[in-house]
Amino acid sequence: QVQLVESGGGLVQPGGSLRLSCAASGFAFSVYTMTWHRQVPGKERELVAVITSAGDSTNYADSVKGRFTISRDNAKKTVYLQMNSLKPEDTAVYWCNARNIWHNYWGQGTQVTVSS
Repeated sequence: QVQLVESGGGLVQPGGSLRLSCAASGFAFSVYTMTWHRQVPGKERELVAVITSAGDSTNYADSVKGRFTISRDNAKKTVYLQMNSLKPEDTAVYWCNARNIWHNYWGQGTQVTVSS
Protein backbone atom coordinates (compact mmCIF):
# COMPACT_ATOMS: atom_id res chain seq x y z
CA GLN A 1 0.00 0.00 0.00
CA VAL A 2 1.41 3.36 -1.06
CA GLN A 3 1.66 5.88 1.76
CA LEU A 4 3.11 9.34 2.21
CA VAL A 5 2.78 10.57 5.77
CA GLU A 6 3.65 14.17 6.55
CA SER A 7 4.53 15.36 10.03
CA GLY A 8 6.11 18.32 11.75
CA GLY A 9 3.49 20.97 11.13
CA GLY A 10 2.14 23.21 13.84
CA LEU A 11 1.94 26.73 15.18
CA VAL A 12 5.07 28.87 15.12
CA GLN A 13 5.77 32.56 15.63
CA PRO A 14 6.96 34.76 12.76
CA GLY A 15 10.69 34.35 12.31
CA GLY A 16 10.60 30.83 13.69
CA SER A 17 11.45 27.50 12.11
CA LEU A 18 9.77 24.20 11.44
CA ARG A 19 10.96 21.00 9.84
CA LEU A 20 8.42 18.98 7.91
CA SER A 21 8.98 15.30 7.25
CA CYS A 22 7.31 13.02 4.76
CA ALA A 23 7.77 9.29 5.28
CA ALA A 24 7.14 7.08 2.27
CA SER A 25 6.24 3.42 2.03
CA GLY A 26 4.87 0.99 -0.51
CA PHE A 27 6.82 2.19 -3.54
CA ALA A 28 10.39 2.63 -4.77
CA PHE A 29 11.05 5.98 -3.13
CA SER A 30 14.58 6.40 -4.47
CA VAL A 31 13.45 6.65 -8.11
CA TYR A 32 10.84 9.32 -7.53
CA THR A 33 11.16 13.07 -7.73
CA MET A 34 9.78 14.51 -4.51
CA THR A 35 8.04 17.83 -4.12
CA TRP A 36 6.42 19.90 -1.41
CA HIS A 37 3.30 21.92 -2.16
CA ARG A 38 1.11 24.19 -0.10
CA GLN A 39 -2.36 25.62 -0.33
CA VAL A 40 -4.24 28.39 1.39
CA PRO A 41 -8.06 28.16 1.37
CA GLY A 42 -9.42 29.94 -1.67
CA LYS A 43 -6.12 29.87 -3.53
CA GLU A 44 -4.50 27.43 -5.93
CA ARG A 45 -2.04 24.84 -4.68
CA GLU A 46 1.50 26.16 -4.97
CA LEU A 47 4.65 24.19 -5.74
CA VAL A 48 7.14 25.07 -3.00
CA ALA A 49 10.20 22.89 -3.57
CA VAL A 50 11.46 20.05 -5.74
CA ILE A 51 14.25 17.53 -5.28
CA THR A 52 15.40 14.98 -7.82
CA SER A 53 15.44 11.27 -7.09
CA ALA A 54 19.16 11.25 -6.30
CA GLY A 55 18.93 14.48 -4.33
CA ASP A 56 21.47 16.18 -6.57
CA SER A 57 19.26 19.01 -7.72
CA THR A 58 16.70 21.20 -6.00
CA ASN A 59 14.46 24.07 -6.99
CA TYR A 60 12.27 26.47 -5.05
CA ALA A 61 9.42 28.88 -5.48
CA ASP A 62 10.64 32.47 -5.44
CA SER A 63 8.55 33.10 -2.33
CA VAL A 64 10.62 30.65 -0.24
CA LYS A 65 14.10 30.85 -1.79
CA GLY A 66 16.77 31.39 0.82
CA ARG A 67 14.42 30.40 3.65
CA PHE A 68 13.34 26.82 2.87
CA THR A 69 15.52 23.80 2.16
CA ILE A 70 14.32 20.50 0.73
CA SER A 71 16.35 17.36 1.35
CA ARG A 72 15.86 13.61 1.27
CA ASP A 73 17.23 10.45 2.81
CA ASN A 74 16.65 7.59 0.40
CA ALA A 75 17.74 5.02 2.96
CA LYS A 76 15.01 6.23 5.33
CA LYS A 77 12.54 6.87 2.49
CA THR A 78 11.90 10.33 3.84
CA VAL A 79 11.86 13.82 2.38
CA TYR A 80 12.21 16.93 4.51
CA LEU A 81 11.37 20.59 4.25
CA GLN A 82 13.35 22.82 6.59
CA MET A 83 11.51 26.12 6.90
CA ASN A 84 13.32 29.08 8.46
CA SER A 85 12.42 32.74 8.89
CA LEU A 86 8.76 31.84 8.64
CA LYS A 87 6.27 34.52 7.72
CA PRO A 88 2.51 34.71 8.28
CA GLU A 89 2.05 34.26 4.53
CA ASP A 90 3.65 30.82 4.82
CA THR A 91 0.54 29.68 6.67
CA ALA A 92 -0.99 26.84 4.64
CA VAL A 93 -1.56 23.13 4.43
CA TYR A 94 1.64 21.50 3.17
CA TRP A 95 1.67 18.28 1.16
CA CYS A 96 4.45 16.10 -0.10
CA ASN A 97 4.22 14.49 -3.49
CA ALA A 98 6.07 11.66 -5.20
CA ARG A 99 6.04 11.48 -8.96
CA ASN A 100 7.58 9.84 -11.96
CA ILE A 101 6.33 9.28 -15.50
CA TRP A 102 3.98 6.52 -14.34
CA HIS A 103 2.70 7.54 -10.91
CA ASN A 104 1.80 10.54 -8.82
CA TYR A 105 1.26 10.08 -5.07
CA TRP A 106 0.12 12.57 -2.43
CA GLY A 107 0.24 12.64 1.33
CA GLN A 108 -2.62 13.77 3.57
CA GLY A 109 -1.16 17.18 4.34
CA THR A 110 0.00 18.94 7.48
CA GLN A 111 -1.08 22.36 8.70
CA VAL A 112 1.52 25.07 9.23
CA THR A 113 0.36 28.23 10.98
CA VAL A 114 2.66 31.21 11.41
CA SER A 115 1.18 33.65 13.89
CA SER A 116 2.09 35.63 16.96
